[in-house]
Amino acid sequence: MTKRTSAKYKIDRRMGENIWGRPKSPLNRREYGPGQHGQRRKGKLSDFGIQLRAKQKLKGYYGDLTEKQFRRIYGEAERVKGDTGENLIGLLERRLDAVVYRAKFVPTVFAARQFVNHGHVLVNGKRVNIPSYRVKEGDVIEVREKSKQLVIIQEAVQLAERDVPDYIEVDHSKLTATFVRAPGLADVPYPVIMEPNLVVEFYAKN
Repeated sequence: MTKRTSAKYKIDRRMGENIWGRPKSPLNRREYGPGQHGQRRKGKLSDFGIQLRAKQKLKGYYGDLTEKQFRRIYGEAERVKGDTGENLIGLLERRLDAVVYRAKFVPTVFAARQFVNHGHVLVNGKRVNIPSYRVKEGDVIEVREKSKQLVIIQEAVQLAERDVPDYIEVDHSKLTATFVRAPGLADVPYPVIMEPNLVVEFYAKN
């Protein structure tokens, strides 16, 4: 787990956007940045600054991955045929913690990482406790029997603020989800605009 798990709202404020679309985000009350100088007028970002922010936003969205983790996923996206930005999104969405979050088994991506870590999730009937585990098309992800009564699950399933995307088929009565296919950028229900093309530009120059 990253050190910022307990301070997830700081990521929203640092980015200046409610990147998970949560109703409790401080940006719903104040749109300026954190700290005593947060209300000062922001200077215009350079091209590097714009690319860096796009990378930080995407990295932060998936539970504030470490730079090493994110760089490794980017490297894989670059090696696969096709558009690197689209490949990057597809690889991020295939992380087990991301699938658990998308399936609405938990309320946040941070909770998803912890949920997987604590052994509450089965993939094709076998327990997997590695959040970065990469699911494949057709994999069945389910909450193990002993964990199905957890309050966190019951609350997450009822959340109206986000829907399950169509690349995951979910049965909330059984708490199972099937990963249908790797999505492209247009398929992913991000509450804010993500720009993986700028992430590609960032790594191409740095």
